Formats: sequence, C-alpha cells, structure tokens
Amino acid sequence: MTDATQLLDAVRAGDARAATQLFELVYAELRQIAAQKMAHEAAGHTLQPTALVHEAWLRLGADAQPHWENRGHFFAAAAEAMRRILVDRARRRQAQRRGAGAAHENIEDFEVAAPVDEDQLLALNEVLERFAVVDPAKAELVKLRYFVGLTLEQAAPILGISEPTAKRWWAYAKAWLYREMQRDAGR
Repeated sequence: MTDATQLLDAVRAGDARAATQLFELVYAELRQIAAQKMAHEAAGHTLQPTALVHEAWLRLGADAQPHWENRGHFFAAAAEAMRRILVDRARRRQAQRRGAGAAHENIEDFEVAAPVDEDQLLALNEVLERFAVVDPAKAELVKLRYFVGLTLEQAAPILGISEPTAKRWWAYAKAWLYREMQRDAGR
C-alpha cells in the first residue's frame, strides 16, 4: 500500500492531520509534473505550476477531502480538475478577445500547462467529452497524460492497467481524437 493510499484511508477515518500530510505528499508530485510540463514552454511564460496545483487542490476539496478509493481515484480526479481549470481559463480568454467585459485588466497571467492555444484546447475538450461517453477508461488515460502530464508508465498503475495496455489505449485514443478533431474542423 502506498503512502498516498494510507493517507487516504486515514482521511476517511477522520484523521485531520492526514489531509495536510496528503496535500504535502501529492503536492510535491503534482508540482513536479506541472514543472516538467512547463519546462517545454517558451521562455518568458509566467505560469507558476504551483497555481495550477493549488487551484486543482481547492477544487478537489482542500482539507475536506471527499472519499477517495485509492491513489488512482485521486489522480483521476486531479486530472479532471486540471482539465476543467485549463478549459475554463481558455473560455475566459476567448471571451475577452471577443469583447466580453468593458475593461481589460492586466493581472498576473497564469499560463496553461498544455502548450496549445485556447481554440485548440476547447476543441480538444469537446472531442474528449464525446470520447468519454464512448470509452471512459481511455478518456481518463488522455486526461492523465495530457492535462496532468503523466507518462504512460506513471498513468498505467493509476488506472490499474499494464504498460502495454496503456500504450495500446494511448495509440487508440490519439487516433480517435485526431479523427474526430479533423471531422469537426471540416464542418
């Protein structure tokens, strides 16, 4: 049993300190993943991977963590939270470009972990939502890989599958998503 799983069990049992310890444990891991993802961004980006991790933690319940079945369940929820944060941000930026809001306030910008523009992110999100209806397990793999930045080797145990299975799922998911995005672009 991993440290994260033990802490999740302690949180479920009502141990208030366990939630703080859980945050410290997963924060380091999520922060490292976000930092690795940001290392591939162009110079001058102001994103602090910390911002994405903190927002995801807040959306997951912060110190009042819900019932997590295991480490995989937690990281799947974290991937979904990060995806939603990135999509919400892209929608806000897109709305600003179209004139929403009378005055544009220049605040510290937080760059996304995924190096795509907002239109591409929104298109991917739309196709990914359709894919989740067709094949929810493979859609979770996409979220973990794309939005959290996990490798196939890291994502496989979270999903409870072997690495070869993760590779097959990833190849299938990429092909499915690409085909659907091409179809949508042709409309």
